[in-house]
Amino acid sequence: MSDQYVRARDPGPPRRPREARVALVVVGATVLTLGGVAIAGLLHDSSNEAVATSEQPAATAAPVTDPPTTPPTTIAAGIAAPAAAPVAAPDAVAEDIADPEPAPDNAVAATDEPAGCKLDVDGLTVGASGPEVQCLQQALRDAGFYDGQINASYDSATAEAVSRMQTDRGLYVDGEVGRETGKSLGIWPDEASFVVHTPAPPEGAEDTSGFPLSPVAVSGDDPNLPPLPPDSGSGRRVVYDRKGQRVWAVGEDNQVIRSWLVSGSQYENEVPGTHKVLSRSEESTAWNGKAILPLMIRWYRTEKGHLGFHGIPIHVSDGSVYQTTEELGTRLSGGCQRQHNVDAQFMWGFATVGTPVVVT
Repeated sequence: MSDQYVRARDPGPPRRPREARVALVVVGATVLTLGGVAIAGLLHDSSNEAVATSEQPAATAAPVTDPPTTPPTTIAAGIAAPAAAPVAAPDAVAEDIADPEPAPDNAVAATDEPAGCKLDVDGLTVGASGPEVQCLQQALRDAGFYDGQINASYDSATAEAVSRMQTDRGLYVDGEVGRETGKSLGIWPDEASFVVHTPAPPEGAEDTSGFPLSPVAVSGDDPNLPPLPPDSGSGRRVVYDRKGQRVWAVGEDNQVIRSWLVSGSQYENEVPGTHKVLSRSEESTAWNGKAILPLMIRWYRTEKGHLGFHGIPIHVSDGSVYQTTEELGTRLSGGCQRQHNVDAQFMWGFATVGTPVVVT
């Protein structure tokens, strides 16, 4: 073996203390660097996980299993739809409100029935007074949410009791009494008592414009025609009465052409006042994509979507309809006004963009 090979394998003299200290510093720095990389990686993974778990599943609506129907396609003489009627932009078409959002599980079950106590108004809020407020206070006391005086004054104590009740029962908390709160307390009036059902017209019957009548419609010259609501405007217009779940089409001469029942909103999102038809679509889609809305005529914008008149909605999943003809006159939608398909055909020809819509 050569001297060169032997010298190459020779470890040499022992390492001096200073060199050892330098080696320790190098090793320590390496360990700190690797530790910092590992900690940064963990923080990055944690932030990614937080973002990924922040999304909530969307709510789903309960299924309805009525048999399917086919909307009519004929438009009678004198009510033909205008050829150049504006159509909503695609992004608005998919935002119409037709289906109600699922109600809290306990909203229907938790209902009280104070004997002989029903409201005679559409709602109550702070500042109201009278027998309706006294009825509310008694109902709140019976339900265990109010221990103040029954003084017939909607004061802060009453509003706080309403808010506690709404919170407890999973309702929208605003300290005010509307339909859902009133129904939960058992003091909301019998809505069916406000709805006028006219006799079904004979087969082939028409309104004063010559358009066929649906089973829930009545002509303007029929003695069974329910009168227009007070203060419902003048001139050519559509009038919608929420309490009676009824619509009237009125001509230029202030004469009613026809009137019919609808199924409006279960909630308080149909705003009273005078509005105008904003846009129209021969076929639209509900905000959740689950319903087809034929002959959609929009008259009000909300933060979530549009409200409007349309035919009976159809389930996208199986083609079945959301309700029957017999259920018209009952509040069933999430905001729109569902019409018999014959009435929807009439409205499509009558309510062009800009037509006034008076909601009472």
